[in-house]
Amino acid sequence: MQKLEQFVQKLKQFMDKNLLQRQSDKGQLTEALSILMEAEELIADAKNVLVVTGAGISTDSGIPDFRGPDGVWTKHPEAEKASHIDYYMNDPEIRKKNWRLLASGELWSDIKPNDGHLALLGLEKEGKLHTLITQNVDGLHHAAGTDPDKIVEIHGNIREAMCLSCDWRDNIESVLARVRGGEEDPRCDCGGLLKTATIFFGQMLVPKDLERMFDALEASDLLLAIGTSLEVSPVNSVVPGAVEGGKKIVIVNGEPTSMDVLADVTILGSISEVLPWLLDNQNS
Repeated sequence: MQKLEQFVQKLKQFMDKNLLQRQSDKGQLTEALSILMEAEELIADAKNVLVVTGAGISTDSGIPDFRGPDGVWTKHPEAEKASHIDYYMNDPEIRKKNWRLLASGELWSDIKPNDGHLALLGLEKEGKLHTLITQNVDGLHHAAGTDPDKIVEIHGNIREAMCLSCDWRDNIESVLARVRGGEEDPRCDCGGLLKTATIFFGQMLVPKDLERMFDALEASDLLLAIGTSLEVSPVNSVVPGAVEGGKKIVIVNGEPTSMDVLADVTILGSISEVLPWLLDNQNS
């Protein structure tokens, strides 16, 4: 009884703060309670959880989306252009501007994992986390302490730099130090162009990462999609794949997605608030 009272009290706090957007708009406490309890039960029953995260999990860490009013590409149009591999390779000025922006530290200054990232550590501690697929390049799942062997950065990462001509790859700070030292368009020792280890538009995804994603989908019994619109390939295939494979599906997002109709449970709200509560409940 005490646990149920705590459960309802916490839910009321969420409703008061409008953290459960769709449910609080309706003002239906019992509906919200039912939805959250169902999600909690699905996670509790799962043995192998595939987590997929998108930009929504990192917004409370101070990383805006790319195309919104405060988005990276809205404020820095040259950064969007630099994200197309053909432009990047063929225009030295785009490369120089890109390296200057990265070296300045203005892109994502002082970002840290938020409570949403940290909440996922509970799944790992319980032995439930099979694989974490992230569309984000910010490295915040690594910073939060998730086992790197369980993380697949499907769109690459911004922590590392790579050569477009050979297999050189290293911490990006080694290149940024050269830029701060006066190299406007740094090159690899082999003479090749350097870039961040993110997947640019026009580049192929890493086959091994795709293989890991689909293997994890097959091995999992629950798909937990967090902060993603589920519209960008290849992540847009995981929900239909989960349905086909008979997996349970929970979607946690700040706004509706086109995949909500396929989910067993959809929770709309603040990810950094909802996710810790939902996953912490597993240990209560």
